[in-house]
Amino acid sequence: MRRLLAASGRCAPATRTHHGLFARAIQILAPPDPVSLHKLSAPDCGIVELRLERPEVKNAINWEAMRLLRGVVEKVEADDTVKVVLVTSSVPGVFCAGADLKALSIPTIAVIEGAALGGGLELALSCDLRICGENATLGLPETGLAIIPGAGGTQCLPRIVGRSRAKEMIFTGRRCNATEAVMMGLANYCVPAGEAHEKALELAREIAQKGPLGIRMAKKAIDQGMQAADMPSALAVEGECYEQLLHTEDRLEGLAAFAERRKPVYSGK
Repeated sequence: MRRLLAASGRCAPATRTHHGLFARAIQILAPPDPVSLHKLSAPDCGIVELRLERPEVKNAINWEAMRLLRGVVEKVEADDTVKVVLVTSSVPGVFCAGADLKALSIPTIAVIEGAALGGGLELALSCDLRICGENATLGLPETGLAIIPGAGGTQCLPRIVGRSRAKEMIFTGRRCNATEAVMMGLANYCVPAGEAHEKALELAREIAQKGPLGIRMAKKAIDQGMQAADMPSALAVEGECYEQLLHTEDRLEGLAAFAERRKPVYSGK
């Protein structure tokens, strides 16, 4: 998350790019409290839900909501007990109409039921995983309004589905259903309508059991490595991330738990 906030001043070039995406992506959510954060209780400690709650405008994002969303992201990033974030909507049949969560250093899972169009799909693209109910509709229709996706869609989509398929989707503004999204790699799973949240929670539980520092470094290695100029540079990123984990308490705990044939208890240190 620090990678997207302007206040950092220590961001790498890729980070500044992400900050720009963040600023543009959230231009379109409003009081009262269109964004809320909910920590799940045991046995799901470490999992939080970021809920988009503005039914009157189908979760569209304005400047007030952008401010609230930034605050929520800062709060999550500063909380070492948070391991996974589920991004979901409390509005039936609608995911969202715009935002960006690339700032978070922990895994994010988009829970998509209904429409994820334009900025809504761009929000989903900024998450690490996407789970769709079979009623989901995804698309970037901006060219039909004589503009382009301006919150990261032209950059994120081709990195996920490939350049040619991304161009087809953006040039035509064509919408796809959840089954098509899975086939092209745009979504990880398609489940019966109304069950996307449960599937996302299932994945979040699996992730939350793993070493939190390892998960953060894995995400960093993948994201930054994908932006590297060549494979040697990408492998250098991976090596740096690996080195940061060698002398952690969690690594020792993982080795001890394996040797003792027990479940590890990670502290995030």
